[in-house]
Amino acid sequence: MYKNYKILAIVPARGGSKGIKLKNLVSVGGVSLIDRVGHVIQQLPFLDRAIVSTDHNDIAKTAKSAGIEAPFIRPESLSGDTISDVEVLSHALLEVEKSENHQFDIVVMLQPTSPFRTPEIVIEACDKLIEGNYDSVVTVSRTDPKGHPLKQFVVKDNLLRYYDERGKVIIARQQLDPVYHRNGLVYAMTRDCLLVQKTVIGNHTFPIVTEDYVPNIDSYDDIYYAEYLLSRQT
Repeated sequence: MYKNYKILAIVPARGGSKGIKLKNLVSVGGVSLIDRVGHVIQQLPFLDRAIVSTDHNDIAKTAKSAGIEAPFIRPESLSGDTISDVEVLSHALLEVEKSENHQFDIVVMLQPTSPFRTPEIVIEACDKLIEGNYDSVVTVSRTDPKGHPLKQFVVKDNLLRYYDERGKVIIARQQLDPVYHRNGLVYAMTRDCLLVQKTVIGNHTFPIVTEDYVPNIDSYDDIYYAEYLLSRQT
């Protein structure tokens, strides 16, 4: 319990990743992504429970070795490419609540694909959620101006079109308002945000903006770059 709130951490880690086979078990800097999450969780003793939601026995086994509970194997119906975080988290939350016969107040999602997560950023997210009475707290990074929506295009009928027609008047990046993208370090949300609003980004969401580059593992190139960043820390 933390500040009188019961907190459940959920690590979503399905086995059917397409870009990298069994991505959640790959090593970054000699440590698997699941083990990295487990290392952070071990430094958060206030968590009431920390579980993995997976459809793969090897991931469940590795999670247990890393100190993350694996109380169930995720059903096949929740293991496809188009299954949302809301569906996965809601299932996990309700399964644990049913087994324990009580409710949690806060759900924290810790995706293994963000290997640079620290215990401090998780604590900050929980503090902001509680003290600000927010529906959710999400970590974000500022998007490079080259990726700004007003500088993007789509192809329709073999013709290049602005994604947003307002992009026609953009000459310099100074004309662009900052935009941000989710970096996957932490999602913290209330039970009602998840189960009633049915979202991980509620109507009243606080953004934690991280200044440093946050690698997110989706490809082998991401792994190589993450390992390069790790090598600079030593």
